[in-house]
Amino acid sequence: MLKIKDNIDLKELEKFGFDLEQTKDEYDLIWGFDSGLLFYKDNRVIILPWNNQNTALNTLYDLIKADLVEKVD
Repeated sequence: MLKIKDNIDLKELEKFGFDLEQTKDEYDLIWGFDSGLLFYKDNRVIILPWNNQNTALNTLYDLIKADLVEKVD
């Protein structure tokens, strides 16, 4: 499972297409409309949606290269 590192300021994710103001209240998800990714705000676990996977994988790659993501069990 992949997650956004705990020591990362979430504002930093705005340059990767995440909109921190727009959350899905039911699950408290942060949606990256341009990035194609979602993550849970409370535990920062990344969700890869089934639609728009190419964009989501490209964004995930960029987040990994920027050292913003870690693998957790």
